[in-house]
Amino acid sequence: MDQRDFRNCMGKFATGVTVVTCEADGETHGFTVNSFTSVSLEPPLVLVSVDRNTKALEKMRGNHFIVNVLKEEQQDTAIHFAGKPNEEPPFEWESSEGGQRVKDSLAHIECAPWAEYDGGDHVLFIGEVKNYDYDEGKPLGYYCGQFSKIVPK
Repeated sequence: MDQRDFRNCMGKFATGVTVVTCEADGETHGFTVNSFTSVSLEPPLVLVSVDRNTKALEKMRGNHFIVNVLKEEQQDTAIHFAGKPNEEPPFEWESSEGGQRVKDSLAHIECAPWAEYDGGDHVLFIGEVKNYDYDEGKPLGYYCGQFSKIVPK
């Protein structure tokens, strides 16, 4: 199977964009993720898929994390956490019980570690939702390798 072509096929599935943050080594770490989904309502669980080649992988192991669902106007924040940081960060931190989160995001989902699974070239982290909140706004979308708008009907 051609990996590039398979990736192109998977890109046909539109997703939202998140930044996952966690505290490790006395610092806040974050990375952009579009492989995120709700898993269960009882107990409340979510899944984040993390590439084995990222620095974030070891920071996530056995650790609490926060999923920050980005708004349409937070594209610069997504790019910053995707490995192309700006000299001046395009976001502000906001403290919560679960750690630092990206201020003014569309939603925040604070999680305790629940399980970790082998996912081929990724590791699947399941988090138990301990706290969440959300705001009004339009989500930042991702489709076919590009940021996009999600327009409700």
